[in-house]
Amino acid sequence: MTEPGERRRGTTSTTTRERAVRVRGARDAAERAADALSELIRHRLEGVSAVCRSEDDGWIVNVDVLEVARIPDTTSLLATYEVELDSAGDLLRYRRVGRYRRGAQDQ
Repeated sequence: MTEPGERRRGTTSTTTRERAVRVRGARDAAERAADALSELIRHRLEGVSAVCRSEDDGWIVNVDVLEVARIPDTTSLLATYEVELDSAGDLLRYRRVGRYRRGAQDQ
């Protein structure tokens, strides 16, 4: 048994703990991006439409949100936000890249 403050053999090192904090894949990146964006913009999230790795080992995630609810629902305005995360899943930046009606076809 070790005394308080001593490390036991086989315990995780700092680098292992840092890796545990890193994004574990596309699903984790999508969840972290959606959570971070929802805290900032206060719109209802509709879903994630794209997830990809960035050049610096981070993630770029496109999150779709409902900006203006209308009746009928097919005329509601939605927006796509591009969210950039670092490799640890922390928000680096976000920006709105498009706005569209729910019932509109892709162009």
